Amino acid sequence: MNENDRLAEAKELIDSHLNDTIEEELSPADIAQHLKIVRQHDEELFAEYIEKLEPEILGDVAIELPDHMLKDVIETLPTDKIIEAIEELESDDAAELLEYIEDIDEKKAKEVFDSLDRDDQEEILRIRSYDENEAGAYMQTELFSANLNEKLQTAVNRLREQKENGELENVSQLFIIDDDQVLKFAIPLEDLILFDFNKTLEEIIQKNKEDKYKPHVAMDSEPIEDVVDRVQNYDLNSIPVVDSKGVLLGRITTDDVHDFIEDSATEQIYNLANVGDADEEEDDSLLKATRSRGIWLLINLVTAIVSSSIIGLFDDTIASYVALAILMPIVASMGGNTGTQALTVTVRRLTLGEIEFENAKNALKRELGIAFTNGVIFAVLIGIVASFWFDRPMLGVVIGAAMLMNFFFAGFFGTVIPLTLKRFNIDPAVGSSVLLTTVTDVVGFFSFLGLAKWILL
Repeated sequence: MNENDRLAEAKELIDSHLNDTIEEELSPADIAQHLKIVRQHDEELFAEYIEKLEPEILGDVAIELPDHMLKDVIETLPTDKIIEAIEELESDDAAELLEYIEDIDEKKAKEVFDSLDRDDQEEILRIRSYDENEAGAYMQTELFSANLNEKLQTAVNRLREQKENGELENVSQLFIIDDDQVLKFAIPLEDLILFDFNKTLEEIIQKNKEDKYKPHVAMDSEPIEDVVDRVQNYDLNSIPVVDSKGVLLGRITTDDVHDFIEDSATEQIYNLANVGDADEEEDDSLLKATRSRGIWLLINLVTAIVSSSIIGLFDDTIASYVALAILMPIVASMGGNTGTQALTVTVRRLTLGEIEFENAKNALKRELGIAFTNGVIFAVLIGIVASFWFDRPMLGVVIGAAMLMNFFFAGFFGTVIPLTLKRFNIDPAVGSSVLLTTVTDVVGFFSFLGLAKWILL
């Protein structure tokens, strides 16, 4: 499908959504994706579509848009409509959207915040009071809860009313609290139909096994990474968030967990490539993206000069034996790829919390074992090829030995570099590749040319 066809399809689907003629309702993510295509070709039509979106879905669509498009939304829409859109959002999304607006226009963000209901303001302030890596920053305060002394029928009636009024979405559990708002139990909605609706929740719990309904909880101040691991390990639909006294504050849902994992994965990929962040890459500003990449290219240039200086130490050797110049890139390239493999696996395991600096001995042994085994195999292979290619058996020995050495060091530093950076609270994905490339180039060139000078000349 060419660009014109994509644009025509996007316009047709958005028009159908706005006119309620589409057979299957578009999700906010779908609408945002179509709006991205429209804006690439027609900014005026993009602004027109934004103005026509209903407040009920506008906020969800805005969150799905990249920052540079969200800026257009903020500048295009009147403040009253932005306020309506935020009031339709769940508390965590409302706090997130308001933060985006604040980054773009602080004055407008203050105007919007001051116009919100008192309850909405308090919820947003509570969520934003947490650091960005704390679980409380990801929670939503809308949840289905009931007191121990409350009858199940009363609780269900309240749930029905809240659902009809659009106050609750994606409900999967009933959180049971005591008179002090301390969370005691959590019952899946599917289990509620098994109970006597005329009994109190305390009677129901006592009649059943209490341990069955003891909830997995997240402390509001604990790292979000730990909460995500817990949700994944126990396959939870949502997890309640409590404070140090056990008071129920909110919940974190699977969509929040999914967004965090996606953002983390994207950040790791961009960092490994030394390309800045995703928002900056999506931004229309060519200068920003160029500057971000250029900084790392400058660092890479410096390390490349270091590697080249190693070659300069053996210029007489290369001049005397031209075959070395032909084979030299093979040693560095194979070592670099081996190191990248070890680096990628190590960064992934660090991100997932599977290893730490203190217990990385087994991981290091494994990567060294893999690197050494592959080193032996490819050292023998390239040694045979080089021997027949240039009709010089000892040249095969030199390149084979150099490759084995480089494989070993590539596996070692591909594991140790990210572990060390993590030890000093530096993102292991940032800069690891540059450091590793320098090591594999220097070791590869020095070992190959040094052995050649010692053995062949």
